[in-house]
Amino acid sequence: MRYRGLVAIMALTGAAACGTSPQPAPSASATLEADGSPATPAPATEAPPPKGRAEKVSNEFYSFAYAYPAQAAAIPALNQMLEGRLEAARSDVDSSARAGKAEMDKDGYPFHAYERQVDWRVVTDLPGWLSLSATLFEYSGGAHGMTNYDTLLWDRAAGTPRKPAELFTNAESLRQSIQAPFCDALDQQRAKKRGEPVQRGGQMFTECIDPTAQTLILGSSNNRTFDRIGVLVAPYEAGPYAEGSYEITLPVTGKVMAALKPQYRSAFSARN
Repeated sequence: MRYRGLVAIMALTGAAACGTSPQPAPSASATLEADGSPATPAPATEAPPPKGRAEKVSNEFYSFAYAYPAQAAAIPALNQMLEGRLEAARSDVDSSARAGKAEMDKDGYPFHAYERQVDWRVVTDLPGWLSLSATLFEYSGGAHGMTNYDTLLWDRAAGTPRKPAELFTNAESLRQSIQAPFCDALDQQRAKKRGEPVQRGGQMFTECIDPTAQTLILGSSNNRTFDRIGVLVAPYEAGPYAEGSYEITLPVTGKVMAALKPQYRSAFSARN
C-alpha cells in the first residue's frame, strides 16, 4: 500500500513540474484517424422489431389466451388498442368465472373452469392497410364452447381502425354484390359436409343467409390491393353445431367495385 501511494505522489509531482494537467478524453466527434481525417462514428444500434403478443393465464377459475401478430404490434396506436382489448377480455372472464363458481358452489353443482381464447392473425398486409381476423372461442359451462370471429382493418393513412363494411356505400349494396356467389359457394360446402346436394325449401339450414350479417374479411392475392372478400360463418349460422364453421372466399368483381365508396376504390381491384 505504501508503494502505491509513493507512485501516485510521484506521478502527481511530475505532472505539476511539467506545468500540465490531465486532459479529458476527446469526444467521438473530435476523434481523428491517424491520417488526420475524422473517424467514422460507430453505427447506431437499431431497436429490435416489435414482437407479437401471446398472453396466457390458467388457474382454477379459467383459462385465458390472447394473441396478436408482430405486424399489429409494430403500429403503436393499434398495439395500444389491442392491449386494451386484451385487458378488458381478461378482466371480464376473470369476474365472470369467479361469479360462476360462487353460484355453482352455492347450488351444490360442480364447477367447470371457463375458457376464453382470442387469436388475431394477419389476413393481408398492404402498403395502406393491415387486414386482421380473429378466431374467438369461449366456454362458460354447458355442453360445449362456442367459436366466433372478429375482423379489423387498420387504415394506415388515417391511423384508425375500420370494419370492412365501412368501405362500402351501404350494407344492402354490398349484400347484393356478393349474395348470389356466396349462396352457391355455401351450398357447395354444405353438400360436401352433408354428403348430398342442398335443396333450398324452407327447412332449417337449407336456405341461404345474409353474408353481410357474418364476419367479413378483406384479402389480397397480389400484395397491392384487396381483390377478395372472405365471409366467416360461425356454427349454428348456416348449419348445426356438428358442421362447424364455414369459410367462403369470393373474388372482388365489378359489382363489388361499384358498391364501394369512391374514396376507397383505389384500394381494390377486380378479379374478373
